[in-house]
Order: sequence, then C-alpha cells, then structure tokens
Amino acid sequence: MATTWNETSALPAPAIAAAQAKKSRRATIVLPVLVALAAAAGGGAYLHGLGVESTDDAQVEGHVVNVATRVPGQVKAVLVRDNQLVEAGELMVEIDDADYLARLAGARADLASAEAGLLSAKAQLALTERSIDANLAQAKGSLAQASSGWVATRAATAQARADITAAESRQALARLELTRAESLRGTEAVSQAEVDNRRAAFDQAAAMVDQARARLAGVDASTASTAGAVEAANGRMVAAQTGPEQLDAARAAVAVADARVAQARAARDMAELNESYTKIKAPARGVVSRRSVEPGQMISAERPLLALVPPDDVWVVANFKEDQLAEMKPGQSVTVRVDAYGRKDFAGHLESLASAAGARFALLPPDNASGNFVKVVQRVPVLVRLDAAPAVPLRPGMSAFVTVSTR
Repeated sequence: MATTWNETSALPAPAIAAAQAKKSRRATIVLPVLVALAAAAGGGAYLHGLGVESTDDAQVEGHVVNVATRVPGQVKAVLVRDNQLVEAGELMVEIDDADYLARLAGARADLASAEAGLLSAKAQLALTERSIDANLAQAKGSLAQASSGWVATRAATAQARADITAAESRQALARLELTRAESLRGTEAVSQAEVDNRRAAFDQAAAMVDQARARLAGVDASTASTAGAVEAANGRMVAAQTGPEQLDAARAAVAVADARVAQARAARDMAELNESYTKIKAPARGVVSRRSVEPGQMISAERPLLALVPPDDVWVVANFKEDQLAEMKPGQSVTVRVDAYGRKDFAGHLESLASAAGARFALLPPDNASGNFVKVVQRVPVLVRLDAAPAVPLRPGMSAFVTVSTR
C-alpha cells in the first residue's frame, strides 16, 4: 500500500512532536490577540457611532432668484452673460422705452391740465365767497327800488283813470251846455258868440279826455315796465338767496378738480414707474444662470428672462430617516462633507426640522388607507446652517454627507 509523503513524514518522531507543540502554543497566543483586537475595533466603532446620526441623502441648497420683466416690450440690449457675477442694482437688460416715454409725456400733460383746472376752481370759489353778500345786498336794493316804482305806477294809474273820469264828466257837461246854447240860438235867446264859446268849451273838454286817456296809456306802459323790473328783481333776489348752494357747488367743483389732479398724478407716477421698469436691474448679488433673453426679443411678465444664484447664502438640507430623529433638536453641532471636496469638513449646526415628511409634499402623496399597505421608512428634511462662510464655493445641488452629533 502506497503512503503519502509530507514534510513532517521525513522527520523523526521527536521532531514532529516538537513542531506540533510549537504550533499549538502559537495558536493559543495569536487567537486571544485577534479576539482582543476585534473587540477593541467593534467597541471603538460602537462608541464612535454612539450619539451620532448621519446620512448621505443630503445636498447643498441656496436661493434661486428668477428675474422677469414687469412691462412688456422689445429687448434693446442684454448687458450680462452666462455665469457672470453681478452686484445688486446692476443693469442687466434694457427694453425699448420709446412708447413708455410718450405715455409719460402724455401723463405729465394731463397732470398740468388738471392742476390748471384746480387753480380755476379755487379762483371761482374765492370769487363766489366774496360776491355772495354783495349780490344779496344788491338784489335787495333792486327789489326795493322796483317795488317802490311798482307802487308809484299803480298810484299813477289810479290818478290817470280818475283824470279820465273827470275829463269825461267835463266833456259831458260841455256837450249839454253846447246843446242848450244851440237850442236857445234858434229862438234868438243867446248870441252866436255864446254858442261859439260853448262849442270851444266842448272841444277843449274832448281834448282833455283824449289827453287823460293818452296819459293812462303811458302809465300802463310804465306799469308793465315796472312789473318786468319787479320780476327781474325777484329773480335776482332768489338767485342771491341761493348763495350757500352756490358756495357748496363751488366747493364741490374744487373737490372734483382736486380728485382729477390726484388721478392725473397717480397716472403720471405709474407712467414713470413703467418707464423705469424698462431698465431691468439685478435684485440681488448673484451669478447669472439660465439666461434665455436675446436682443430684439419680445418679452412679457409671464416668462423669466434669467436666474440669479447668490453665491454666499447657501445651506444644507439632509433627509434623515424617521427613526434617526428621536434625539435631534435645533442647535446641535453638524459636520458636513461635500462630495466635490472629498474629505474636507464644514462645521455647522442644526437649525430646524421640517414639519412633515418629504412624502407629504409630493405632487401625489401616498395614501396608506387605499390599496395594499407597504411600510416604507419615511425621510424628514433637516436644515443645516454652516457656522462660517465656506472658503471654497458651494453651489446649490451639490451632494453632501451630513453627520449630526446628538450627544
């Protein structure tokens, strides 16, 4: 029967026994050492991880300021380029302002016209205030004068009618005496001269009647004129008595003119604002990104022209599992490592924890009450603020590894 040869088989039996004893002693020494090293490593890892929570589901965040126009128009010039750093208030885009300058000129002309109308209304108010008392006194004097004239013409009318009555009576008497004289002349009782005298007396009485009637006609005409004067004086009196209403109307006209001035001034201010909006300036310091505007382009307020990313105001959002949040609270120290810079650490602190899990803010949040339920560990966003401005640029969207000390 063949035998298998090995190194120990060529040695004598005492040598083989010594080698085996030596290996046994070496194993009894090395094995406890290895066990001790493993226990030390495990204990160190445990102690190092005690009171620390970490996640690689984190990224750098920052403000992204979308810049859009406030007035529509055609782009005249674009003064910035992509990835350019601009300061707050720096001019970036110009819009053709010819239309807005014309509207501004029209608004200023309307304001000047409204201000002139206000001055006119104020002058009319002052004139009305000064003339009310004078108009009332003048109207009273005219009415008194017209009333006295009316009384005088009424008395003159009565006198003229009485004169007509008296003249007619004398005419009737003269006619009777003429008739008697003519009868007596037929019997030669009176002379022809007496008859002629009676006829002359009759003619004179008839003329006096005509004269009295003409005087009455004149008095009637004067009476009509006086009546017109009285009516006109009454009208002026009524108008003068409406002085308070005229004053209120003048004050209302001033108020309307003042409102028109305010309206025109507001239109002028709006035209100036619209004209100033044709110069699009940077609202904050930042780097130009997503520029989509070009010269000659028609733009409106619905579409952003570019975005500004402030380089200094950045923070980190870490999404921790819900079972990691028990000991987290604002103010705890945080160490941040950004993938772009390898093992470089950034010191920070935990500023706040989100009020709900990230799934709650999804477009279609999960509804565990419907369908088959599958439990998924949720993640809650935690905001980490750096303690100092980083020496290297941190750009929003960079991946990070975040460790929170909850000790």
